[in-house]
Amino acid sequence: MQSLNKKKNSSERKLERERDKEMGRIASALLLLVLALCCAVATVKGYNHHEGGEGGERRERERMFLLRDMKRVVRTDAGEMKVVRSTHRWISDWPNINVGFVTMEPNSLFIPQYLDSDLILFIRRGEARVGSIYKDELIEKRLNCGDVYRIPAGSTFYLVNTADGQQLHVICSIEKSDSIGWGTFQSFFIGGGSNPTSILAGFERSTLSTALNVSESQVSQIMTRQKSGPIIPLSNSHSDSHPSRVWTQFLEMKHYERVQCLKRMVQVHEEATEQGEELIMWSFKKLLGSVGKDEGRSSRPDSYNLFNRKPDFENDYGSSVVVDQSVYSPLRQSGVGLYLVNLTAGSMMAPHLNPTATEYGIVLRGSGRIQIVFPNGTLAMNAKVSEGDVFWIPRYFPFCQIASHSGPFEFFGFTTSARRNRPQFLVGSNSVLQSMKGPALAAAFGVSEERLERIVNAQSESTILPSGSSEEEKVKNERIPAEPIWSFGFLSNK
Repeated sequence: MQSLNKKKNSSERKLERERDKEMGRIASALLLLVLALCCAVATVKGYNHHEGGEGGERRERERMFLLRDMKRVVRTDAGEMKVVRSTHRWISDWPNINVGFVTMEPNSLFIPQYLDSDLILFIRRGEARVGSIYKDELIEKRLNCGDVYRIPAGSTFYLVNTADGQQLHVICSIEKSDSIGWGTFQSFFIGGGSNPTSILAGFERSTLSTALNVSESQVSQIMTRQKSGPIIPLSNSHSDSHPSRVWTQFLEMKHYERVQCLKRMVQVHEEATEQGEELIMWSFKKLLGSVGKDEGRSSRPDSYNLFNRKPDFENDYGSSVVVDQSVYSPLRQSGVGLYLVNLTAGSMMAPHLNPTATEYGIVLRGSGRIQIVFPNGTLAMNAKVSEGDVFWIPRYFPFCQIASHSGPFEFFGFTTSARRNRPQFLVGSNSVLQSMKGPALAAAFGVSEERLERIVNAQSESTILPSGSSEEEKVKNERIPAEPIWSFGFLSNK
């Protein structure tokens, strides 16, 4: 009897241990499930925290990707500059590009300055002459419509509207240096007076008097005459009393004389610094170098015309052009790429994603829709955009652009990588679906291989797809509110 009891107790303890092990496995599984659910909820919340209703909340969610934070940084009688700030409050560690719009009247000058940011200039309309410092040398280039030109951070430059009787319209990317945290970007004007103030004005008059080897009264005259702002009309007057005459004379100098003029500014700064009045963060010597010492011209930066480039892709429904560092080598230093897309009425840039870069776009002509999808498969934005609107597409997010049925849709923009992007298309004859079709993908969709094959092969075009023919799609297009984001008048073809 005692032996039987021992066997019974042993069996019970064994069963209890097995139950404990089973409960432990169940508890572990439940814990993993809870953790997985928490992670999923956190992910959806992180990307979808603006969802939750129609009306105002939905519009707010869509406008996450439409850049509206616009500021006029320069305004004079001769022109203006506006900047659309790129601030992604929910993706703080991704690179940002601010987009600038410069308008200049005929025969006007954006006075010499340098920035704490890299600039990529795109001449939207008109003609210009840009002068900038590159490797101790003053480089002057004539820029025409469609030209792209890079100005590095810290390089002194000026811009002149040379077109007779025509406004100059420039779109530029402004990629801020990480050395100064002063908002969007900071201009350091070399010349100036009461408006704008020259950086030389920060030194004491006696310091500048000694450095320039002129009287303090003469220093006061040149530091107070300019009152017309950063963009000024060039004077035809021969009177030295005209405020803008000094810059007209500068531009009328021969090339080597302009080099000597900038060289003189370097010397002024160096001598002032020796007297302990270093009031600006960077020295001219570091920014401009010893101007005139190196006359090598073989590696001069050049411009590149976006409009003259053969399309990287083209069919009956549109075309696309991409300019990266392999095409225009100065982009290698700034890490910014460019693109231009033209869609015919109703056509679509197929749903795709950018694996290496965030994309910023500016609508140049026409209207259309931008659709963006969250990582959890929900629609992030489906908004109508028109001429002058600015949008951005985060890296990895699926998206597509669709032209309205009323006319062509043209947009231009910048990417946060100068390397070849190689977008991954999700549908079309060159798509991921086409490459991966087979039993695994069919099982993922829960359909037979034959049915998946019919669906994937139904679209014979790639990249840019033809217009949808259904009336339902046309009606759907019309339901989207045509609410303009910005009205950059200079983009108009009128």
